Amino acid sequence: MDNTETFRIGLGYNDKESNIRKVAKADHIAFWDMEAQKISWFEKWQKTVEWNPPFAKWFVGGKINASYNALDIHQATKSSKIAILWEGEDKTSKSLTYKQLWLQTQKFANVLKAQGIQKGDRITIYMPMIPEIIIAILACSRIGAIHTVVFSGFSASALRDRIEDSGSKMVITADVGYRRGKTIKLKEIVDEAITEKVVVHDNNSKDIRSSSFNDTDHTSCCNVRCVVVVQRTQDNNTKMRNNRDYYWDDLMKSSSDVCEAQPVESTHPLYILYTSGTTGKPKGVLHGTGGYLTHLHSTFRWAFDIQDNDIYFCTADIGWVTGHSYVVYAPLLCGATQVIYEGSPDYPNASRMWEIIQKYKVTIFYTTPTALRMFMKFGDALPNSFNLDTLKLLGTVGEPINPKVWRWYYKTIGKQKCPIIDTWWQTETGGMLISALPGIETAELKPGAGGKPIPGLDITVVDDAGTEITDGSSKGHLVIKNTWPGMLLGLWGNNTQKYKDTYWSKFKNCYYTGDYAIKDDDGYLWLQGRADDIIKVAGHRIGTAELESSVVRHPDVAESATCGIPDEVKGEVIVVFVVLNETATMHKTVEVIHKEIIEQIRVDVGRIATPKQICIVPKLPKTRSGKIMRRVLKSIASQKEVVGDTSTLEDGDQDTVNEIKRMFEQQSKV
Repeated sequence: MDNTETFRIGLGYNDKESNIRKVAKADHIAFWDMEAQKISWFEKWQKTVEWNPPFAKWFVGGKINASYNALDIHQATKSSKIAILWEGEDKTSKSLTYKQLWLQTQKFANVLKAQGIQKGDRITIYMPMIPEIIIAILACSRIGAIHTVVFSGFSASALRDRIEDSGSKMVITADVGYRRGKTIKLKEIVDEAITEKVVVHDNNSKDIRSSSFNDTDHTSCCNVRCVVVVQRTQDNNTKMRNNRDYYWDDLMKSSSDVCEAQPVESTHPLYILYTSGTTGKPKGVLHGTGGYLTHLHSTFRWAFDIQDNDIYFCTADIGWVTGHSYVVYAPLLCGATQVIYEGSPDYPNASRMWEIIQKYKVTIFYTTPTALRMFMKFGDALPNSFNLDTLKLLGTVGEPINPKVWRWYYKTIGKQKCPIIDTWWQTETGGMLISALPGIETAELKPGAGGKPIPGLDITVVDDAGTEITDGSSKGHLVIKNTWPGMLLGLWGNNTQKYKDTYWSKFKNCYYTGDYAIKDDDGYLWLQGRADDIIKVAGHRIGTAELESSVVRHPDVAESATCGIPDEVKGEVIVVFVVLNETATMHKTVEVIHKEIIEQIRVDVGRIATPKQICIVPKLPKTRSGKIMRRVLKSIASQKEVVGDTSTLEDGDQDTVNEIKRMFEQQSKV
């Protein structure tokens, strides 16, 4: 923790802190009731919150629609205002006004209805960062369908798992996506994910195998009966299956642009978003409608102080929760103009972000510490060669920002005039819970600190026994002691016990975040990293269990353990420790096995999970009960002199640890 330097900066507005925080602290339920009245409802709620620990239902009895709040409410006053400024990786661009976005959303909502999609049906969206992904999401919410967006970097296997778990009836995709100049054939990946081949053996038994599109005897897996394809290119070589696959433009041509928004219950599920866990397959986090929209509408205004002439730019992919909350919904709820960029932040060169900010006169820039660390490597001359004077506010999300990067962001990008908000929240929380709030208060900003909880939230730090830590310097568990509107409804599939065990079992009546933190004497929270087995690569959460289950699928692998180690650019990178079968190297070289394991991970999880290093070891360090001591492996991979307490090792001595250290050092030099 570094609190030796503070910055007291605001945007020149009257300090409203005493009023808003005072009201929220006095009665947080009444406070959120007032906030909910700032968005549009078809029917008012009868009860503000129904709290049956650990489940909360907000604004019970109220009727609302997300698409209506994002689009319809602006037509009288902002129909000609630009909603989206889209920048393609290839430097093509387009813009959509609020009226154009509204009409396109209604047209596609009618497309969904024509395909038999009804309220409560699930739709998987697997698309690049193009305007159609926002149209698809808003069209789903317009008719009460539940969307589940899958990051377009995930593999066919990962996509298939999510389609099957959600029971999606439709997949919306594109022919291709662009990433760092490469063409990713998204439609082919979808085909692989949802198409099976039935193989009939000589004994008349049947075996269903994953298959390529060119096989002749196909059947669609899961519940998918329709695939809609946006043509990102003019290439007509995309393979389309009759009576299942349809081009977006063909369906839109004959579709009406009038589709009334369907009122849904406040607690109606809006979307499922899968997040990696420490065990088993990813969890389907389920978010509702009324409470979630209330949370986003309030936090977006408070944190970004959004004004009518602002140009907002968040670099998050819509496949992640930041993209859902602060690219799709919150900016549109507030009638903002935003920039959306298709590609990587450093492609085709490291000046791309600064070029976009200059081109569109961006005033609010919201990105990740991972991206900032990468930009820092290229020095100050590059951003200084662009006009960034329009910027008035900077933000970060995804992981804690260290003081060094904070100061660089403040001085080089913000020219020492822009507040920086370092926001903390999770997929499960829906929206930001910890942040400086320039829209309602002027406060001291401490480089590296996340700030204070937003109004209406009771967030603190406790020790292992659940007792609040008050000394201002000791690390503990970050917990939330009350309910909030954006919190998840639960886990998809009504997995009540898993929901309780994951989030509510560690401390009584407290939501357990899984993060370590320090709460200083001024009430600022300093995030200290994950307490569970999650690896965070460039802001993407990847479960060790998901990685290890992929590695051990390799026929030559007997056991595997993975860990994340610090990286200046990505935050963490993955190191894989592998125990091979005894006969493994008799028919393959180690180099071949390495390549095959990497390919296995890329197929099962995605390229984002490509390990930095694979280390082959004779055995893994385990406790006497058989649990792998990943903290020991993490220490070794981080090349720490001391690996910590090893008294619980099954062999009772340091032999295993010393051998792993030796082999890691040896293989690191290769």
